[in-house]
Amino acid sequence: MLLSATHLAKRFPNGVAALDDLSFSLTTGDFVSLLGPSGCGKSTALRLIAGLLAPDRGNVTYENGKPDIGFVFQEPTLMPWGDALANARLPLDLKKMPRAEADVAARAALARVGLAGFETAMPRELSGGMKMRVSIARALAAKPKILLLDEPFAALDEITRASLNEDLLRLWREHRERSKQKNESLTILFVTHSVAESCYLSERVLVLSPRPGRLTADIALPKQAERAPGFRLSPQFLDCQRAVSQALERAA
Repeated sequence: MLLSATHLAKRFPNGVAALDDLSFSLTTGDFVSLLGPSGCGKSTALRLIAGLLAPDRGNVTYENGKPDIGFVFQEPTLMPWGDALANARLPLDLKKMPRAEADVAARAALARVGLAGFETAMPRELSGGMKMRVSIARALAAKPKILLLDEPFAALDEITRASLNEDLLRLWREHRERSKQKNESLTILFVTHSVAESCYLSERVLVLSPRPGRLTADIALPKQAERAPGFRLSPQFLDCQRAVSQALERAA
């Protein structure tokens, strides 16, 4: 067990109740999607886990103390005055890591998301997909144990989105392979509105009810290692989408 979220509830000052009695757990190395209608508290749940918000009720507990957490928001939120390297290096600068060491780590993170050679590119020179890659590199640079992603690909075209889906899976698998020799497993909690995306990326889908969000289904999907090539076009993939879609309909 990596973390447990227990009976989380959050109401904002404007009176909007985002979450009520939300409970779930994550184990090390999970890839889990959080799925539900707009406004059901998915983003709020991520912020509670990250410690960016405090719950009104309930708590988030970590089995071995709170680990390093990387957060990728819906928008890349890059510093417009900094190049790709400076943006990827930001969390390391905040930790006051020596510049030379931080540059090495940031360059490696950019290379892992396919941006080797773009270190000096400014945000205005990058496409939407490339900006999001920089945002993911920034989250990975500090080597987090948990990566929280809040609909990072929602505003991108389908071709770019599919490409970034593949990159994210590759990164997660690389961590899983390294964890066989070292303690480098990466746990991902991914917020999305897309049934297809949740089924393709994750091994579990947590379905939330309309606001205030409550967990209505925890669906286990085939393990990535068990999926045949061409999974997107397989009957198995359609079965996964059907199960998740039906859970969404029941939650409405």
